[in-house]
Amino acid sequence: GHEDFRPRIVPYYRDPNKPYKKVLRTRYIQTELGFHERLFVAVLTSKATMNTLAVAVNKTVAHHFPRLLYFTGLRSAKVPHGMVLVAHGDERPIWLMYETMNYIHQHFGSDYDWFYIMQDDTYAQAEQVKALVTHLSINQDVYLGRAEEFIGGDEQARYCHGGFGYLLSRSLLLKLHPHLDSCRNEILSVRPDEWLGRCIIDFLGITCVSQLQGQHYHTYELAKNTEPEKEEEEEFQAALAVHPVSDMTLMYRLDKQVRIQLDRAYREIQELQMQIRNLTALTPAGEAGVTWPVGINAPFLPKSRFEVINWDYFTEQHLFSCPDGSPKCELSGASKADVGEIIESALEQLNRRYQPLLRFSKRQLLNGYRRFDPTRGMEYTLDLLLEAVTQKGHSHVLAKRVSLVRPLSKVEIIPMPYVTEATRVQLVLPLTVQDLDYVANFLDMFAMNTLDTHDNALLTLLFVYHPYDAQRVGQVDVFAGVKAMVGELEKRYAEVKIPWISVKTEVPSQVKLMDIVSKKHPVDTLFFLASVWTEINMEFLNLNRCRMNTISKWQVFFPVHFQEFNPALVYRGEQTASSSTDFLRDGHFDRHSFAEACFYNSDYMTARTKLAADILDRDEVLESMEVFDVFLHYSGLHLFRAVEPGLVQKYTLRSCNPRLSEELYHRCVLSNLEGLASRSHLAMALFEQEQANST
Repeated sequence: GHEDFRPRIVPYYRDPNKPYKKVLRTRYIQTELGFHERLFVAVLTSKATMNTLAVAVNKTVAHHFPRLLYFTGLRSAKVPHGMVLVAHGDERPIWLMYETMNYIHQHFGSDYDWFYIMQDDTYAQAEQVKALVTHLSINQDVYLGRAEEFIGGDEQARYCHGGFGYLLSRSLLLKLHPHLDSCRNEILSVRPDEWLGRCIIDFLGITCVSQLQGQHYHTYELAKNTEPEKEEEEEFQAALAVHPVSDMTLMYRLDKQVRIQLDRAYREIQELQMQIRNLTALTPAGEAGVTWPVGINAPFLPKSRFEVINWDYFTEQHLFSCPDGSPKCELSGASKADVGEIIESALEQLNRRYQPLLRFSKRQLLNGYRRFDPTRGMEYTLDLLLEAVTQKGHSHVLAKRVSLVRPLSKVEIIPMPYVTEATRVQLVLPLTVQDLDYVANFLDMFAMNTLDTHDNALLTLLFVYHPYDAQRVGQVDVFAGVKAMVGELEKRYAEVKIPWISVKTEVPSQVKLMDIVSKKHPVDTLFFLASVWTEINMEFLNLNRCRMNTISKWQVFFPVHFQEFNPALVYRGEQTASSSTDFLRDGHFDRHSFAEACFYNSDYMTARTKLAADILDRDEVLESMEVFDVFLHYSGLHLFRAVEPGLVQKYTLRSCNPRLSEELYHRCVLSNLEGLASRSHLAMALFEQEQANST
């Protein structure tokens, strides 16, 4: 128990006689190091109490636990909403416990360190249970709960009472699992908690304890006709679990009593803030060293003008710092709810401070400012026009400035499905006649960054013929030069095949083209829809950003490429900068383009099926849509859109097809205009032109 663990450095050695093999690393370091999640909770319920007590558990404590499942013998016809239920098909208590332990070991035994088993007539203090497991060592076999004596059994042996819940460690569960079948056949008991306790004692020699490693498992047994609001005993206040809870109303009343304890915690916070003020006055900084709010980190202090955090201005109707860059937009959604909540909180604080002498009510929000400070949270400054009413009924209108902070709470990592880096990427490159001048550069970059490095990526070309060119393909093939380049690549790389698909259309709709490609590939194909102007460097493919940011049935990835400016306007005859320090300098990330995308074929087919049911046979609707629109409106998946420095486009004036929809045509025009140059470059060009005209 006192073994001193010391790290041991294992020197790396690679056998020179064995061929080099690329090492596939896991996405998260915790996976590679074998870390586990902290706590799994199992609630034992029944068909009779599933829609009553189990629902009460779900509404009171379930949202506090990271993972909670309900186990029952038989399920009712209608499962309550928001509950993950596992039915074993038999209501016998011992069978239910046996199947539950088997299920937990099979599905979660390798993922969690602690397993908390409770009944649906138990009220558990979730935060205290979570705090308990953080103070226990995972190196021991733990069987912790309210220890009870067996009837007529060994005086030293104890089992954990199921009504008050009990905690099992992962190591104990792994050791217990091989003996569950023997316990089922050899141990006779009426109570499932006694059966499990006897099984652990007989085969592992471990008895239930109520105290371990300095931590106590406090419980409280409710008497009949108990009034939770009147319970003032220390045992009740310190209890991790309360039992028995006879009905839903009592469960909710217990939860409300916990909220009263939360109010006490707020009062303790106020006392701590007062102590901080008193102690800070004794420091060298004096009272000036007290930050506001007391106990919250001080605001971020910028060291230069480039680190200054800007304030966003808003009113009750509009926001003057919009995500799309426009100067003014309507305040809606989460931002509107945020502003409403902040104004309501400001009025509540003012009334709490000045009542009963004054009572404030809002007339109007004159000015509102907010900014996100990463060191402390969201800061607000409000100029409020208020009406103050005295105790005698006299009213007066005044303007008041208030400051508020919404501090950062505990940071949580959002769980995401696991993806691997070994997935093969299928590049899809649509080509029209206007793109012929850029194909050679694209193929050279593809060969250098993918074929030479043996990256797990393939390329499919999509030749889009105009009907006129398609009729003359026997005499003059406009894509003959491209096909010859492909042939040269296949000769140079004998193991590589680059297929192509020919399509005849006047309007090259991205969705229609993708429909053709989708039907010719398996459903598990990971597509990377590329454009001929993009230089796909090693960063994008070798760092697996396309693979790692695309998750089947969960997320699609639409990278925002970097568009270089027109060198004629940026450099005006000077030599183009080529040093690595100037990378991504003279250009911008083109948010109007959705030409590049990473997604799985199965996700596209699912969304496309929903789209087909919506538009029926109106195929002309597809001409007004891009693949991005299909996923946005018909998939229900996460759409991840982020700047991607690994995708760079050289400047080119793209031809915008007027036969596309008005929105797509407008996007194309805006992309061309914003890709000319920055405002400073355009201003300098205009200035030089005016100077030349004046002379």
